[in-house]
Amino acid sequence: MASDMARAATSDEVKVLRKEVRDLKEVVAEQALELRLLNKMHDRRWGRRRMRYPASEKLEIIRLLEQSHLPARRTLEKLGIPRSTFNRWYDRFLTGGVDALEDRKLCPRQVWNRIPDQVRDQIIDLALDEPDLSPRELAVTFTDTKGHFVSESSVYRLLTAHDLITRPAFVVIKAADEFHDKTTAPNQLWQTDFTYFKVIGWGWFYLSTVLDDFSRYAIAWKLCATMKAGDVTDTLTMALIRQRSVLCHR
Repeated sequence: MASDMARAATSDEVKVLRKEVRDLKEVVAEQALELRLLNKMHDRRWGRRRMRYPASEKLEIIRLLEQSHLPARRTLEKLGIPRSTFNRWYDRFLTGGVDALEDRKLCPRQVWNRIPDQVRDQIIDLALDEPDLSPRELAVTFTDTKGHFVSESSVYRLLTAHDLITRPAFVVIKAADEFHDKTTAPNQLWQTDFTYFKVIGWGWFYLSTVLDDFSRYAIAWKLCATMKAGDVTDTLTMALIRQRSVLCHR
């Protein structure tokens, strides 16, 4: 009799029956979990992308996985929560409890390229010693003399913060994309401009140019050591002389 019972307990039919019972439990657990998740996802909108969960709901999700008969991967897939996110929650819960599940406050990080206060003070001292230099010239001079690179925009913002640059109270003329009265032939409109050049070992030089608006041809140019009105007058005189000679030859 005992041998018959032993054979019955190890027979293939009992193994199949046990497997069916185990599968049935998983199906029941999965259906119960789906019903529970449907209520949670409807009421609290679980599973939305990039959703932030409070500590109480994180703890509820952890308990849900601990009590579930389904594998953790399948449960998380139904919840719509990445496994890496849950693992991070669970590690924090094991080490710090429920309080560790609270979202950490974002602390402002230090800007990696912020100019040190000591360098800022040196730039201000240089600007006070050289009031005639523009922000661009101050940036180049400081880089050459101190060996610390600073950009023109950084110098401008620093000078503005210390009220060392006066901003215009209002915009007098708003620049347009193009002229309303466009030129139709050469010599109807000329443009003048200065271009900065920093020559190592020599200093600053300025290229004064006169450009014809219609042909975009550089009528005259002069390399100057300053940007005085006389430099512009000399360049315009050169342009007038050249244009007169061209007209005479015609």
